[in-house]
Amino acid sequence: MSFGLIGAKLGHSCSPRIHALLGNGDYRLLELDESALGKFFAARDFRGINVTIPYKRAVLPLLDQVDERASRIGAVNTVVRGPDGCLIGYNTDFDGFQALCAYAGVELSGKRVLILGSGGTSQTVRAAAEAAGASEIRTVSRSGALNYETMYGLRDTEVLVNTTPVGMFPDNDGCPADPARFPNLAGVLDVVYNPLRTELVARARALGLPASGGLPMLVMQAVRAHELFFGCKVEPQTAARVLQTIADERADYVLIGMPGCGKTTVGTLLAEQSGRRFFDLDAEIAARSGRTAAEWIRTRGEDAFRAYESEVCASLAAESGAVIACGGGTVTRPENMRRLCRNGTVICLTRPLDALATADRPLSADGVAHLYKARRPLYEAYADLTVENDGDPAQTAREILARVRNRKEPL
Repeated sequence: MSFGLIGAKLGHSCSPRIHALLGNGDYRLLELDESALGKFFAARDFRGINVTIPYKRAVLPLLDQVDERASRIGAVNTVVRGPDGCLIGYNTDFDGFQALCAYAGVELSGKRVLILGSGGTSQTVRAAAEAAGASEIRTVSRSGALNYETMYGLRDTEVLVNTTPVGMFPDNDGCPADPARFPNLAGVLDVVYNPLRTELVARARALGLPASGGLPMLVMQAVRAHELFFGCKVEPQTAARVLQTIADERADYVLIGMPGCGKTTVGTLLAEQSGRRFFDLDAEIAARSGRTAAEWIRTRGEDAFRAYESEVCASLAAESGAVIACGGGTVTRPENMRRLCRNGTVICLTRPLDALATADRPLSADGVAHLYKARRPLYEAYADLTVENDGDPAQTAREILARVRNRKEPL
């Protein structure tokens, strides 16, 4: 292959899509066992290669030259074959992390930085923090004196950076640290990009802190790699457009609202219009358990139904690039919405109460007005957008799509 990415496991990589958007359609994924690394580089049968976990250090002795920055960091993630056939290693993660800081509005100069993790990415973050003029840089490891139990003694920490895979798909509930236990925090960064907003990022934002997941880092390191591959300059507006496109494609559209407001109908149309997969939470519950939502509530009670609904919701929330139509009461459990918000833009569908369908909806039997009064504050609290569904469902779906695409949500 001419260009591509090598690593141990690459199933969820979006690098080919990023490079395609940059104009390089000849970019492939290649999973390699470590025993095959030497043979791969000896063949030199490529023009430019990106390197990911766990080979960023292992490739160093296989190269002819290593850029000064990459050598200092001790990790390479980009290899270019020069005109004379020599292999030159670079670290474009450095550029990506600098872009992540700028995107999130997190300043490192003069700050006390705490890095979670001691792998190759941790060394890159340390180098970037040093270059930015951080006043102190400390690294947390699992077995060192500064570990995940003792780190909370560093109450003067101002910037927290996660370089571990904790919180990454499929373990989306994972969180490597509690930002609330660092009273002087001024920003939080997480190199994990799947989900778009990790639990760590969500907790930081709940505290009012600037925070971002790792997608800007991923895209911008790829931009720099593209420049090295082709000896060109990518304009800032092009890089920004690629980042927004990737973010839009990976995001979920999550529909909430009262029972009978049309979430399934509109959601199906929205999925068709946006090229996304469609999941109906109630239908998934029925398919997996053999009971409809109404049957669950009638035979086993609402509490049992809500518990099972949360299990199914957790699995759907881990999806990327999907439309998810929630049940009317999904919002009543905070953990459901916390999970759905990690990848999703939440759209609340509204419809006049007298137009809501109530057939085979046990919880609407006592009157939709009572139910709406109880749930309205939750719908309003979780909704990023509210859209009236009182006409043509296809037009409602088009309106949602237009409004979501015009909304620049932070990552």
